[in-house]
Amino acid sequence: MPEAKRVALVTGASRGIGRAIATALAEDGLFVVLNYTANEAAAHEALAAVKSVGGDGVLSKFDVSNSDQVDAAVKQIATEHGRIDVLINNAGIAIDGLLLRTKKEDWARTLDVNLSGAFHCTKACSRYLLKSETGRIVNISSVVGEQGNAGQVSYSAAKAGLIGMTRTLARELASRAVTVNCVTPGFIETDMTNKHVQGEVREALIKQIPLGRIGSAKDVAEAVRFLVSPRASYVTGQVLRVNGGLLM
Repeated sequence: MPEAKRVALVTGASRGIGRAIATALAEDGLFVVLNYTANEAAAHEALAAVKSVGGDGVLSKFDVSNSDQVDAAVKQIATEHGRIDVLINNAGIAIDGLLLRTKKEDWARTLDVNLSGAFHCTKACSRYLLKSETGRIVNISSVVGEQGNAGQVSYSAAKAGLIGMTRTLARELASRAVTVNCVTPGFIETDMTNKHVQGEVREALIKQIPLGRIGSAKDVAEAVRFLVSPRASYVTGQVLRVNGGLLM
């Protein structure tokens, strides 16, 4: 019998970086579960992209910030597919605002999705990852989690928290050969960045990037592809910067 495919859960997979990651993992032969929250049309487009490269996968609708939904979805994935080998914590939102203008509910919602969401998914998946011979967790943080950014107090705090969580979990899970790493994208061409960074601000930011260009979702996906692969079996607890030199 042919060897069973590794199963990867990618959160926030309907667009942008998440979609690119799901497609890249599918190209490498993984069965991909694409999580989304609301955008049904975009989710089906992402699944079509996975299948267009010869891959296979399914959609899974749940809110990562809701632990009950996460637990139920992960249990269903494990029951239907028999395993979970890879978790990509990518789901995220950005509600921008200076500290004095940030509402407490916006602060809470940003941390609930970006940080607590990764916690819920990792906790739910861990029992299955520990059974895998090639267990992998990759958390998608951000350059602003390392250097900060005025007007993004909640987003930068959440993304910084992911880095700390990555290093702790890498130590906790290493004895079972599960690697835990973090990718920190810089200025990447996505719907989120296009919405929040425009005009002169955008041009000024590009001038700060040594490589002189905006990154693509595929640039980030290639880094994740490496960390998930057997080639990265001795890499854990690391922060891989994909930012064109914006932060060195």
